[in-house]
Amino acid sequence: MSHNKYKITIEYSHDNFYKVSLSDHNGARNVVYEPSVDRAFDYAINWCREADTREEARQVHARAVKDMIALDRIAGITTNNSDGLD
Repeated sequence: MSHNKYKITIEYSHDNFYKVSLSDHNGARNVVYEPSVDRAFDYAINWCREADTREEARQVHARAVKDMIALDRIAGITTNNSDGLD
């Protein structure tokens, strides 16, 4: 199990909104604005609970992109800095 470390900052922002700045042990970061301290805490708790699921989804996406790039190279779609999208 990884060492779970979170940084959560909740501060009054403006117009009765609270700025919630978050970072997790996977390096993910997020900033949202919530209308109350209770909503800010609720958001922070849920965001932290989802850290490992979010990281797993990021890794799956990264592998899929890597595989698509490899398939494009095999098919000859990407050559000489061209991505075939022009």
